[in-house]
Amino acid sequence: QVQLVESGGGLVQAGGSLRLSCAVSTRTLSNYAIAWFRQAPGKEREFVARVMWVGGNTTYADSVKGRCTISRDNAKNTVYLQMNSLKPEDTAVYYCGARRIITTRYDYWGQGTQVTVSS
Repeated sequence: QVQLVESGGGLVQAGGSLRLSCAVSTRTLSNYAIAWFRQAPGKEREFVARVMWVGGNTTYADSVKGRCTISRDNAKNTVYLQMNSLKPEDTAVYYCGARRIITTRYDYWGQGTQVTVSS
């Protein structure tokens, strides 16, 4: 089982920055990939970025590439999403998800954190 708790959302002006945190609780974190997704009102949940816990390999959606950085802190069992140059279209609920590295389906989710970017 994996428990995920997001924090760090808020209201920010366009061009600003936010850092989201995802605290991960599980016995064998090395077996998982952790990702950030987001869901805007009236839209489907979309992938933002992913990090493999072992090795730290990262992947980004084209919409955030160059503006966002996903990272992990092994000592704190925490994954971060640093978001810079935020745009109004980045407004969404951001979710942290986890999947076993042998699958492609994310089975575990946090409760989400709201990010609102004003123009």
